[in-house]
Amino acid sequence: MAEPKGGPLASRIDHLFKAVRPKGREYSYDEVARGCEALTSGTFSKTYVWQLRTGQRDNPTKRHLEALAAFFGVPVAYFFDDQVVDDVNSQLALAAALRDSDVRDIALRALHMDTATRQSLARIVHEISRMQQSRPDPADPDSGPDAQT
Repeated sequence: MAEPKGGPLASRIDHLFKAVRPKGREYSYDEVARGCEALTSGTFSKTYVWQLRTGQRDNPTKRHLEALAAFFGVPVAYFFDDQVVDDVNSQLALAAALRDSDVRDIALRALHMDTATRQSLARIVHEISRMQQSRPDPADPDSGPDAQT
């Protein structure tokens, strides 16, 4: 994950905003602040949430980190441990992929296949993915055979 100006904490909070989207859009700062307030019974302003996300503030209290972790459904260690970040981000990416109805349909159908058939399907999907990555994007004029290097 690329580090923005705000450092690792800001980067991780920003990633949670982008990845945890149960309403199909990013939470607003006000929604996060109100949710965190409800979880802690303390004060939590939308400005403070924005400051943490952008790196304007980078030393939150334990209570604030616990509230953010609870709100976004991640362990508090997400803000400190790179291995936890990798694990959680993988789970978030999977959850995001499963929100796509086509991906969900393929996954549900694969559940009813035997192991050999699922392995064949995985190889087919891998090969198609590899082929798509190697061909030029028709929407990108700089990726075709006439593109200048």
